[in-house]
Amino acid sequence: MQHHGEGLLREIGDETWVDAFKVDYRSVELSQADRFMLEYVEVLTRTPARVVRSHIEALRGSGFSDVAILEINQITGFFAWCNRTIDGLGVQLEDFWNDPQATNI
Repeated sequence: MQHHGEGLLREIGDETWVDAFKVDYRSVELSQADRFMLEYVEVLTRTPARVVRSHIEALRGSGFSDVAILEINQITGFFAWCNRTIDGLGVQLEDFWNDPQATNI
C-alpha cells in the first residue's frame, strides 16, 4: 500500500486525507460516484459472489458507463490476482523497491 499511497498523495496533495483513506476510505469525503465505486471494489475483492445487480445499478446511476464498470471490474480483478501472486510467494515489494542493490526486472 505504501507505493499506492505515495501516488495518491501526488494526485490529492493532502497527506492527512491520504492517511485517513488508507485506513478506511469511508472516513474521508468522497463523491457519491467514488463511494459507490469503492464499495463495489470492496465487495468484488473480499466476497465476489456477493456482487448483486444493485451494485452495478448504483454505479450506472452515479454516471459510470458500462465500459467504465467493466474497466473497474477488470482492474480490481487484475490487482487481486497480482496481490495473491505476490503475497503467495512471500515477496515484500516495499523492501524490494527500497533496496539499492535490487535489480530492475
